[in-house]
Amino acid sequence: MKKLFAIIAMVAVCSFGATTSVMAQEDTVATEQVDSAAVDSVAADTVAAEETVETPAIVEEENEGIFKTLKTKYIEGDAGFMSLVAIALVLGLAFCIERVVYLTLAQINTRKFMKELADLVAAGKVADAIEKCKGTRGPVSQVSRKAMECLDSADRNDIATIERTINMEAEVQGSYLEENCSWITLFIAMAPSLGFLGTVIGMVMAFDDIQRAGDISPTVVAGGMKVALITTIFGIIVALILQLFYNYILSKVETLTSNMEEAAQELLVMCVKSDKCKK
Repeated sequence: MKKLFAIIAMVAVCSFGATTSVMAQEDTVATEQVDSAAVDSVAADTVAAEETVETPAIVEEENEGIFKTLKTKYIEGDAGFMSLVAIALVLGLAFCIERVVYLTLAQINTRKFMKELADLVAAGKVADAIEKCKGTRGPVSQVSRKAMECLDSADRNDIATIERTINMEAEVQGSYLEENCSWITLFIAMAPSLGFLGTVIGMVMAFDDIQRAGDISPTVVAGGMKVALITTIFGIIVALILQLFYNYILSKVETLTSNMEEAAQELLVMCVKSDKCKK
């Protein structure tokens, strides 16, 4: 009986030990799986972070590459001639910006202005109409001011004098609108001319290199040809930029001139209807 209990006890101890060993192994495997999953997660986060960091870096490198390429091509185009082309661009843009600002400020609501002016003249308030013209910017207001001053004058209030005064002032204001446009056209013509001059100089440099080397290989010719082509390209680009601004300026000048012509006709009708005008 004691042997039977001893055998049962030994079997129970062995079974408990085996169960404990299996449970320990399972815990170890589970721990290893958790650790592996954690490591994989950390690695994935690290890769994602590196990709996130590398993406702006790549974009920045591309942007730097573009600016670096432009700067390199500018230097390769011979600093002397490229500087002249750049000066033409800067001065041309300065005149363009000045004209755009001037013409933009000269634009007003012509219909509203002429209606208010007609109401004042119809009410016999010519002095108030003159003050209104003085307080309004633009060529239309200046032409209207001259017409109102003639209408308010005792010796110049006939229709012929008023018409002549309007036409003369319109010509003066038209010349103000086109002021400095000749400089813009000069730089438009100068930029490609400087580029072509650089082309000729580059060709001369290429022939000099061929003469010194005694060989007509592409390596010898490439340097001078590069200068020739780059200066021409930059000169044409500058001319195109200035030409766009110039066409925009001409469109604004035409609009203001058309407004002046319409205002001149309305002024004549307005003065004829006024009691102060000598028929």
